[in-house]
Amino acid sequence: MKELLKQKNEFEWILPKESRKGMNVDARIIANKFILDQLEEEAVKQLSNVAMLPGIIEPAWAMPDMHFGYGLPMGAVAAFREKDGIISAGMTGFDINCGINLIKTNLTFNELKPKLNELNKSLFKNIPCGVGSKGKLRLTDKQLDEVLVSGVKWAVENGYGTKDDIKNTEENGCMDGVNTSSVSATAKSRGKPQLGTLGAGNHFLELQKVSHILDEKAAKNLGIFDKNQVTIMLHCGSRGLGHEIASDYLKIHEKAAEKYKISLPDKQLACAPINSKEGQDYFSAMKAAVNYSFANRLIMTHWIRETFESIFKKSWEELEMKTVYGIAHNICKKEKYKGNEIYIHRKGATRAMPDSPVLIAGSMGTASYILKGTKEAEKTFYSSCHGAGRAMSRNQAIRSFRGNDIRKRLESEGKSVQATSPMVLAEEAPEAYKDIENVIDSVSGAGISTKVARVVPVGIIKG
Repeated sequence: MKELLKQKNEFEWILPKESRKGMNVDARIIANKFILDQLEEEAVKQLSNVAMLPGIIEPAWAMPDMHFGYGLPMGAVAAFREKDGIISAGMTGFDINCGINLIKTNLTFNELKPKLNELNKSLFKNIPCGVGSKGKLRLTDKQLDEVLVSGVKWAVENGYGTKDDIKNTEENGCMDGVNTSSVSATAKSRGKPQLGTLGAGNHFLELQKVSHILDEKAAKNLGIFDKNQVTIMLHCGSRGLGHEIASDYLKIHEKAAEKYKISLPDKQLACAPINSKEGQDYFSAMKAAVNYSFANRLIMTHWIRETFESIFKKSWEELEMKTVYGIAHNICKKEKYKGNEIYIHRKGATRAMPDSPVLIAGSMGTASYILKGTKEAEKTFYSSCHGAGRAMSRNQAIRSFRGNDIRKRLESEGKSVQATSPMVLAEEAPEAYKDIENVIDSVSGAGISTKVARVVPVGIIKG
């Protein structure tokens, strides 16, 4: 279907609804020519499938990190009318609220460098990571329910983080309206031992240094004031809890689609009417996973601060280790748009409200970016991309690279590397991802996010 794309301008491409029978709205892609040439044919087809769903608001969007995913591409945005639209577990994804906390410090890289390896090893020891990893917390059933309802508020009330952390997190770290009975016992049992864990896959903890400040005023407002300033980026999600919630409701939504006679171009787009019981039960459970994930990242942020304190013999307040911003990726939100309440699915995409921070992660060998949203992002339902986006599957990466070779290369570049196994380094090899500079060029060129600062990894922790 790529041959049917029509170029609107240098950074925007349109798949007209007339291109395929059943499409209710146009589909649009943000990408420069370099990114467009790399796009998978199947990912474009998946985007056209989304445009067939009932109640969708024009257009369906894909970001430059777009790649083939479950049901719809990663890097996709789709908005639906509340009255006649749908909500879909598959369209939010399995790793609900996989997102980023960005933490600043007042350290320079020159101050960090002599302690880099020691610090990275201590962080790897203090932040539980890896497949199925269990955290240090031992929650009661009641405490877990409180986390699902309150998110970061629970974390702060229990000594993990501060009110400033709440203020600097999307949704203040908590989506209201959670009924914990909408979350299965299996999902709770998976989430209970994993609060405060990094996990595996593309989740990471990075020590970074600022390489470029591209908007001095905006950077200063975020506490980024100097080239070579040290920042920390924490990327993870809702762990087994979110995965189980997605799995549970995919089955429920498959039955709901049949019950409400919703025609699906792909069964992986199983969904329910927004205002149905099946729709609202999922929305409640998804919000519970969102809140869990926000709390998960803040608890680890607390342990990151404690680790810095032990290495630098200063309090984290003296080191000015403040949350720059915490942002969500895989999420469905009810938002006001042009005076109407709509439901926006952002899968592998991030919110980009005017002047709010937009955090876009690269690969473990390349830069990440701090940007800010714009008024022009209204056209994408105030959305931007979330990262570089995979250029090859994990299996393909494992076949193509050796983890120990990746480690040696990164260490030869002066980076400190900690990982649970060589295989995770292979599957997350920098070459397995799209070129971050072209991704950023696309969103900034399209005007939906503008560059504030560029950061590069110096310490890498992979689960």
